[in-house]
Amino acid sequence: MMITTGKQVTPKLYLAFFLILLGHISAWYGTYSIFIWDWCKANVRFLPLIFALPTSYLFLYGMKFAVEELGEAWGARLIGFGISYLVFPLLTYHYFGENMFAPKTLICVVLSFAIVGIQVFWK
Repeated sequence: MMITTGKQVTPKLYLAFFLILLGHISAWYGTYSIFIWDWCKANVRFLPLIFALPTSYLFLYGMKFAVEELGEAWGARLIGFGISYLVFPLLTYHYFGENMFAPKTLICVVLSFAIVGIQVFWK
């Protein structure tokens, strides 16, 4: 296999990144909102109804577009993984004050950038 740096990132692939990013944000709020807002804590049974469909559609179309552009499911999956490791530390730090600058977390964030880069630019 050859590493190429000239592969063009298409608008459709940017859309896939954006939809997957929104999917991870929605999944994070669907999971952790009970620790942030009292209404969510008191009405936990409604949270799956609120978050499940939007989150599913964001991932469904994000992955669909990524697979179509990359030509493989593994590349799309690893991009989704990499994006998740960018969303989780930022939102967790913002709401819970958990240190995203711990060496282990920073290394994982750097590796997530590397995973996304490899999937996009390695042909």
